[in-house]
Amino acid sequence: MTENAQQQPPAPDTELPTQYAPADVERPLYERWVERGYFEADAKSDKPPYTVVIPPPNVTGSLHLGHAFEHTLIDALTRRKRMQGYETLWQPGMDHAGIATQNVVERELGKEGKSRHDLGREAFVERVWQWKAESGGQISGQMRRLGDGVAWSRERFTMDEGLSQAVQTIFKRLYDDELIYRAERIINWCPRCLTAISDIEVEYQDDDGELVSMKYGDGDDTIVVATTRAETMLGDTAVAVHPEDERYRHLIGKLIRLPLTDRSIPVVADEHVDPEFGTGAVKVTPAHDPNDFEIGQRHDLPAITVMDEHAVITVPGPFLGLDRLEARSAIVGALRAEGRIVAEKRPYAHSVGHCSRCKTTIEPRLSMQWWVKVGPLAKAAGDAVREGKVTIHPQEMEKRYFDWVDNLHDWCISRQLWWGHRIPVWYGPDGEVVCVGPDEQPPTGEGWTQDTDVLDTWFSSGLWPFSTLGWPEQTESLAKFYPNSVLVTGYDILFFWVARMMMFGLYAMDGTPPFHTIALHGMVRDQFGKKMSKSFGNAVNPLDWMDKYGSDALRFTLARGANPGVDVPIGEDWVQGSRNFANKIWNATRFALMNGATVEGPLPDASRMSATDRWILSRLNSVVAEVDAYYDDFQFAKLSDALFHFAWDEVFDWYVELSKTTFQAGGEAAEVSKRVLGEVLDVTLRLLHPVVPFVTETLWTTLTGGESVVIADWPTDRGFRDADAEREIETLQSVITEVRRFRADQGLQPGQRVPARLTLDGTALAPHEAAIRQLLRLQPEGDSFTATATLPVAGAEVALDLSGTIDVAAERKRLAKDLAAAEKERQQAEAKLGNEAFLAKAPAQVIEKIRTRLTKATEDITRIQSQLNNLPQT
Repeated sequence: MTENAQQQPPAPDTELPTQYAPADVERPLYERWVERGYFEADAKSDKPPYTVVIPPPNVTGSLHLGHAFEHTLIDALTRRKRMQGYETLWQPGMDHAGIATQNVVERELGKEGKSRHDLGREAFVERVWQWKAESGGQISGQMRRLGDGVAWSRERFTMDEGLSQAVQTIFKRLYDDELIYRAERIINWCPRCLTAISDIEVEYQDDDGELVSMKYGDGDDTIVVATTRAETMLGDTAVAVHPEDERYRHLIGKLIRLPLTDRSIPVVADEHVDPEFGTGAVKVTPAHDPNDFEIGQRHDLPAITVMDEHAVITVPGPFLGLDRLEARSAIVGALRAEGRIVAEKRPYAHSVGHCSRCKTTIEPRLSMQWWVKVGPLAKAAGDAVREGKVTIHPQEMEKRYFDWVDNLHDWCISRQLWWGHRIPVWYGPDGEVVCVGPDEQPPTGEGWTQDTDVLDTWFSSGLWPFSTLGWPEQTESLAKFYPNSVLVTGYDILFFWVARMMMFGLYAMDGTPPFHTIALHGMVRDQFGKKMSKSFGNAVNPLDWMDKYGSDALRFTLARGANPGVDVPIGEDWVQGSRNFANKIWNATRFALMNGATVEGPLPDASRMSATDRWILSRLNSVVAEVDAYYDDFQFAKLSDALFHFAWDEVFDWYVELSKTTFQAGGEAAEVSKRVLGEVLDVTLRLLHPVVPFVTETLWTTLTGGESVVIADWPTDRGFRDADAEREIETLQSVITEVRRFRADQGLQPGQRVPARLTLDGTALAPHEAAIRQLLRLQPEGDSFTATATLPVAGAEVALDLSGTIDVAAERKRLAKDLAAAEKERQQAEAKLGNEAFLAKAPAQVIEKIRTRLTKATEDITRIQSQLNNLPQT
């Protein structure tokens, strides 16, 4: 018996339909897996744990190609570990996605002519929960469609009761340790979402704006500054210059007039100013620019807020009530009227921050917010990697990680939203501030109010590796499954999510990091390497491809493109090719079953096997070892490619074809090969299962009668190697390949039979004459046999009689014409490449194209001359 797990008596119906129909197979199989509890994890098990958390998709989200890609990789890892005997937990769940979800529900209210303020806070939050129950989380069903082997009974939501307790607990601990504080600082403000957002939620892009240079002060005290945001000049409280800039030394410490206002502002000296950039003088607006805020702090400058939360001017005067863009134009016009505009540059491309949620231009704004003091937390997160507690894969991504955690600014965690974890702080009538833990009663009485802000979504998702296991309670699941074995995620959220989890995990779990390994992957792009986007017209709904080609085809395509940390191109043609691979697996297994392939009984002794049998078993064990090594190195593309070529090229195209003659002959050799073929298919299907689970489940259970390949044993390298058999079959392959190439060159149809004499005596090919003749469509030589072409290959000789199969004269004429064309092409290419004037002027890509033409023409000439030489003499 083989190493199959859960071996059952053969199923009563071992026949397969003539064609594989994914739509008929996938849903019922997945439901069966879930019903039987294959994906559940038992904290009481004595098996070694293997834990992976799902990067929680937004409750507003639906499956996109990025999800499908990442989930395929995680599913492959966890399916393999389950087969290897681990107690495997793939933890599912969703993120409440504060801003995104609130925006969705507010849009729905807008259709009813209402706003959240019409409902009030409690009613609005209840409306969001109602939306979640009715419309949220559709991605869960789509994950099932993809085949995600997650522990559905453990599904969590970042706003559920247990996770809310975790959030309140860690907030209280951080607050008591003085790692959370409240302060007025510059934040990124979204005038559309009406909330602060963190630095990593700002997307920068080059926008066409304007650069305006304007004069401050009068007479000898004039100084020119430039800005792309003229509207903020209403809040300027200084002009800064470099202390060693001789041009402005006489102005340092003086007051100069601020145009359009009745204020005067000082000229201050600050080393932050680059004297080589622009005029070497910068306007300082502490309430509306983070760098200016720092200058203001150093020089004790006042911070004047000139815009409200909607980015509307609040300064009394002619610009009051104008939107920031309207005010910009009006202020430039007023300065121009006073003769204070020195230069205007339009368009002026410069980097501008946008809200990652709604794409609105963000507004730096001085605001009272809650912050995490990240210094000690970030140091611990960096040290964990430096000390080897956590491994980042691929290693070259470490630098990017260190660049981030080593330079992390304090984290603004408060959001001016209603949907989310409300900050557990109460303010008293006499200025009291009380932070309340999950087991504590909030203060009551007149004048006590809770903070109105909620926490950044990343605050709760940063607790995901341990909050989902029941923390702060010391649960069996937490003891069994923390820390996670590996985190599989995109390099694009290395800073959003990974750093947050590292900081919180190390802090909450007494220095134990949340995972042993961080395996980073790239982004999915179209087949031309372009970012997928609706605006580009190249976005793809993965469900469409799954409908058309099956989930396995999509999964295999994604896995086959997954090199660590590198972006993944994907096109529909590639998915279609993977569908063809699934069909190939199906047809080959069906052929094997029809010819008696079996897994019953032990493998025959090697002495009873043919060289073909020993070759394929030797290759099989090599591939098992190769695939294991690739899995351990997260080389999904390489392991998928190795399995593809082994299954298609070696098993299906060679072993199955070579076995046909054995099966036809019958006898002991056929019985041995049937058992070997059963073994090879059994192991190959198990190796393929983590990446293509549906087709392999159907085929494996039909072949073996086993309960499910999901719980079958993962194949192990049994150490069987036979170098002699491998060399013998490689020689056989070279003979067959060479003769096939010759036949094709002579224009013979693949099925066309040709008389042939094989001289194989004394070579390793002698036992394979029947297979050679069958695969090459070679008839036995008759009485009238004439050797018109002789091919010496691998120490043997194949003589062919082509006299009755081709029109030699016509073939010579056709080849002579092709040869003349190739020679002309070579002459033209050589002439251009020999022309010094041409080479001096032509673009590099044109020259390279001509070199390619020369190479091809030379190869064509060699090939055609060989064909002519091998034609029969007339």
